[in-house]
Parts: sequence; structure tokens; C-alpha cells
Amino acid sequence: MNSLRGRSILVTGATGFIGAYLVARLLESGAKVSVFTRRKKVAQRLWGDSVQVLTQLSQIPAFEYYGVINLAGAPIMAKRWTARRKELLLQSRVNFTQELLAQFQKVNSFPDVVISGSAIGYYGPDAKTPLDESAVKGQGFAADLCARWEQAAIDGVPSGSRLCVLRTGVVLDAGGGALAQMQPPFKLGLGGPMGSGQQWMSWIHLEDLVGMIIWLLTDTSVSGAVNGVSPEPVTNKQFSHALAQALGRPCVFAMPTFFVKLLLGQAGEELLLGNSNIKPQAAISNGFSYRYGELEKALNDSVKK
Repeated sequence: MNSLRGRSILVTGATGFIGAYLVARLLESGAKVSVFTRRKKVAQRLWGDSVQVLTQLSQIPAFEYYGVINLAGAPIMAKRWTARRKELLLQSRVNFTQELLAQFQKVNSFPDVVISGSAIGYYGPDAKTPLDESAVKGQGFAADLCARWEQAAIDGVPSGSRLCVLRTGVVLDAGGGALAQMQPPFKLGLGGPMGSGQQWMSWIHLEDLVGMIIWLLTDTSVSGAVNGVSPEPVTNKQFSHALAQALGRPCVFAMPTFFVKLLLGQAGEELLLGNSNIKPQAAISNGFSYRYGELEKALNDSVKK
């Protein structure tokens, strides 16, 4: 593996939940980090002069970054999927990826490696049996969104650069994401499974996801789709009981299917009630080492932060 010390890395979506942790890790590795964000003051508060902050794609300089990590995109579960919200989700992922890569073509200075975001929503809500990166696209809005997002990266990255498409699962860390939303009711003793609780969940600890991104930056033998999940998917019921145990709380209240649909509509139906039994075959086959591959260990670490 190649060291990142002294390498120039650009991160989009850098002030988000995953991006902020990633930037900190890249700085620790000795990389020269630039971030693209609309929230300049937040970036300056987080990192000061340690990073170069870009707020317009036209500011991308005409020298070659070693790597670009594209994590930009409006939060997928923040609001119901109205027609307007769906358009925002598409524009913030598909259109932005197209514009980002077009800018590199414009300055004629493409990075060695591009890691572009996606999600396991690509496989649709019916992944009851284990699916790896070779599986075809599923059905539903999330699957269509991910497929278009990935295609934008495939179309925009020239053959001379290495492209990795990272299909991320449920990311576990108390500082944000799904776990931050789940914890309050569980801490009050009101948490429990959603719907039948038998639907599969594929998850990953934030530390492992960021470790996987850095691994993809440095291991030049890996390219294509990579599932950003742990090797041990669980049912929603198993996850709920494990989270309650980590918090020292009971797990007795279930959220009925109709209520999930009423509260979150199509987003809840596809992402919370659907099955996501996803296998990280690319990571396993290429020797990625998980620090938190077991759910109990991952949750215990996350809730103690």
C-alpha cells in the first residue's frame, strides 16, 4: 500500500457526518487536504488553516490531485420523499457528480483515483438473500437514484484513472447518522423493532467506513463497486435488541408498519422496512481488515462516545 503522506486529496461533502471524520483521519495521515463545501465558516471552525477550503467548483486548481472523495449529497432520510425532495436528492448527487468531474476535464488534470459515493439502496428493498457487488440493480426510487449517481461517476472518470464506487450501508456512530436518530427513544426505554423486525439491515461502524475509504485510496488493485458494510448483517429485531442492551435499556416497544409508512412514506417503506442483506465481497476478497465487524462491539463503542 502507498502512504498518503504529502498526497493532495480533495473531499466533497466534507462537513457532513462521514466527511468530517474522514478529513480528520486524512490530516492525521499527513495528506494535504482540500475540501469542497458551501459551509465555509463550518469548515474553518473545524480545521482552521489545516485544509484548503473551496466553495466553487471553478476554484479547483489546474494541478493533479492524487485522489478525490465525492461524498456530497442532501441527507436521504431527513424529509419525506416528495417530488421536490426527490429532485433535490438527484441534483445534489447526480448533477453535482457530473459537474465535479466535468471541472477536472476542463482543467485537464484528472486525479489518480476517484472514490464516489453511493449506497446499498442500489440493491432495492427486496434483498432478503445475501447480495454482493455483482448483483443487479433493484427496484424503487433509492435504487434508481444510486444507479444514476454511479453512472455519472462512470461516465465522468476517464480510463486512465481508477474509480471506486462505495455503496454505503447504515453507518454507526453516536455523533450522527442513523444511530443519533435512533438513540433518544431507546434511552427513554421506548425503542424497539420497526414493522415485523425481520427485515435485514446491513451496517458498518464509522471507523471502518473511513478506514475503507483510506484503504481504497491506497490499494491500487481495487476498483469498481465496493459495498461499505460489515460482514455480519442482522435483522432489525436483532439490531434493536443489541442497541437496547448496549444502552442498558429494555426493548419492548415496536413501531408498527403502518406508522413507519405514515411518518416517512416511501423513504420509510424502502429504507427502513425493506430488506438489505448485503455482503462486502470486494472488501473481503481484497483483504480489508475490519476493526468493528461484530455488531455488539460496534454498538458498545458507538454509544460510549
